[in-house]
Amino acid sequence: MDQTTRRTFLAGATIGMGASLIAANTAGAQAAAQSSRPTGAPQPDLEKEPPLPPAERVGFAVIGLGDFAQAQMIPALGRTRRAKLTAVVSGNADKARRVAANHGVPARSIYSYDTMGQLSRDRDVEVAYIITPNSTHADLTVRALEAGKHVLCEKPMANSPAECQRMIDAARAAGRKLMIAYRAHWEPHNVRVKEMVDAGELGKIWFASSDHHRPLDLSKPRDQWRAKKAIAGGGSFVDIGIYSLNGLIWLMGEVPNAVSASAFSPPGDPRFAEVENVLVAELAFPSGARATISSGYTADKKRIDLWGDRLVATLDPATSYSGNRLTVSNSTRSEEVVPKGSDADQFTGELDHIAEVVRNGGDIRTPGEMGLRDVRIIEALYRSAAERRWIDLNPDGSMKG
Repeated sequence: MDQTTRRTFLAGATIGMGASLIAANTAGAQAAAQSSRPTGAPQPDLEKEPPLPPAERVGFAVIGLGDFAQAQMIPALGRTRRAKLTAVVSGNADKARRVAANHGVPARSIYSYDTMGQLSRDRDVEVAYIITPNSTHADLTVRALEAGKHVLCEKPMANSPAECQRMIDAARAAGRKLMIAYRAHWEPHNVRVKEMVDAGELGKIWFASSDHHRPLDLSKPRDQWRAKKAIAGGGSFVDIGIYSLNGLIWLMGEVPNAVSASAFSPPGDPRFAEVENVLVAELAFPSGARATISSGYTADKKRIDLWGDRLVATLDPATSYSGNRLTVSNSTRSEEVVPKGSDADQFTGELDHIAEVVRNGGDIRTPGEMGLRDVRIIEALYRSAAERRWIDLNPDGSMKG
């Protein structure tokens, strides 16, 4: 092969090899491009059901636009599956307009306490959620029920058993649901320990303790009314000790048949001129089990301990807005139990629960009768503290004799 022919051959071979490489690279690039395109995978199994379309959700009117309503519950309504915010009620028109604008509530669905009777004509509202000082619960609940709305009312239900009964009677007369907002019944750590108790994983529980304390700060408007007995109905126990009371009754599955309590307020502290700082109580149950509970307005701690003969379950924190933790232990082991869900479920869970019952029927988990029972027991605790004696209780929480 002469030089010219050899050079021509090599050039042709090189061109042929280049064309092959180009074709291969092009095919590879096309395959890579195709593999990077979404293909439309089948519907996955979702961990949680997606939210319903807005038109299918239950409309809520939030009555009272204080710190808890704005910081916790109104945002929670936006995260629910079945509920939505459709109206606001407040005694402060400027605040009501601002909150409504921030959450897409139309001007026609802004009400004052004087005009909330007009809710009867608002078809976008099915549930009234009452988040106001304790002394107002009964009146606002009755007015909302008379307007044809179901009611979710914050705890404590009211300041007296008579007021609670009035609320229950109004719900029956209106044919509407009445639920008390015991959010811990949907908090995942509390739910998990309840499952453990019911399954016998802790063994027999003869003793339990629950302590709920938080500082009372009169520089904050949200705390100022809590220092006035006529509005709050009592001190630390009705405010935060109710978590201890309701929580242990729920977790242990029985109502105490006798209670004993003592209360204390340091003299000279303006926070406690009308209400107690600390209340400590002992509960005796029909099974023979015993429990201690306490509340306070100076320390900052929320804890529940269930002392089983196999394991001790400790919720610490037990009922905080976030960061709750569950551990089980005995003399040889200790481990953390991490439940499914998040702390935020305690807010969305209770909202979705009443929305589902309103739409599909069924029983309320935390009904007005539960709220009445707890207020009856609180009344007995205050009497015990005042008279320094044990008080015997009926199964519905009312005092004997």
